[in-house]
Amino acid sequence: MKPPRRVLLIVTRRIGDVLLTTPLLHTLRLAWPEASIDVLVFRNTEGVLRGNTDIREIIAVPERPGFWQHLKLFLQLFRRYDLALSTLTSDKPTIYAWVAGKRRIGLLAPERKQHWKQRLLTQAVEFDNRNTHTVLMNLKLAEALCVAPSYAVIATWTQQDALQLAAIVPFDTQQEAYAVLHVYPKFAYKTWHIQGWLDLAHWLKARGLRVLLTGSKDPDELAYVDLICKQLPPDTINLAGRLSLSQSACLLSRAKVYVGPDTVMTHIAAAVAAPTVALFGPSNPVKWGPWPQGYAQPQNPYRLRGTQTVGRVTLLQGVGDCVPCMEEGCERNIRSLSACLQNLSSQEVIAAVQGLLEH
Repeated sequence: MKPPRRVLLIVTRRIGDVLLTTPLLHTLRLAWPEASIDVLVFRNTEGVLRGNTDIREIIAVPERPGFWQHLKLFLQLFRRYDLALSTLTSDKPTIYAWVAGKRRIGLLAPERKQHWKQRLLTQAVEFDNRNTHTVLMNLKLAEALCVAPSYAVIATWTQQDALQLAAIVPFDTQQEAYAVLHVYPKFAYKTWHIQGWLDLAHWLKARGLRVLLTGSKDPDELAYVDLICKQLPPDTINLAGRLSLSQSACLLSRAKVYVGPDTVMTHIAAAVAAPTVALFGPSNPVKWGPWPQGYAQPQNPYRLRGTQTVGRVTLLQGVGDCVPCMEEGCERNIRSLSACLQNLSSQEVIAAVQGLLEH
């Protein structure tokens, strides 16, 4: 195939999905160093790509654009690219690829009702939603292009990010030992109990580690993190709502240990080689386990069941015959809790953290 001059990668989904396309982005950059590579994402997810030198332009669109916004986007994209790649099987990303690319390759769900999208694609790659890690699934598009894969998830920051971080954190992050805890996931069914976080933070403090709490600007998240912070030692630092994703990546790269649920911050921690304990309950670790820095194999890093350590990542799975159920909590909605995580003891998490700190 003749090297394309302009490439568009479409990943209009959540922040974690955007981050896990970075191995594919780097693969394309290595294969075609002269190509201009753009990325189409939802607005407010582009921060995870800040400083990524594989990208020429980030096109950020509203999650639910109106008619005129769609029309403007279509006119902006129409046959602008030699190659458009869709990492998602849903309708809009496939249509965006059809509009934008002279050649279109995308993931296609095997269900019969999805087959109409094949007419919009030059080449379709069958999507596996259960037994293939998201990084490897994205790299199937590189396989379709016959280019060698790069497996590294890339979380970047700039020198300006590092300077801004130094102005926010009241100690030298390159000199003092600290642990980062991310206590609030986007959905309740990924939540660990508050007492566990308190026990863990006090144990870390007793080990001589300063405790830092991270979080987004979401009002519910800010309130939850503040509730926990008020019950911790006075030198605990609450950074919720104060850091960008790239600043968070810089912070995590210097941490002695990180603990968090199945969320984008946990993926960033693994990507920057922070010793990471990922708390998993209903989520499928085969598909969504944090990709460890340095893992460069075409096989899934994790199996479906059980606690497991790969590189600097310990994936600590809740206990139960139903785990992982791959459902939205025990009550099957995003506001419900998951018994497998609520029954996960402080001692189990502390033991996993101790294992990473000692080895």
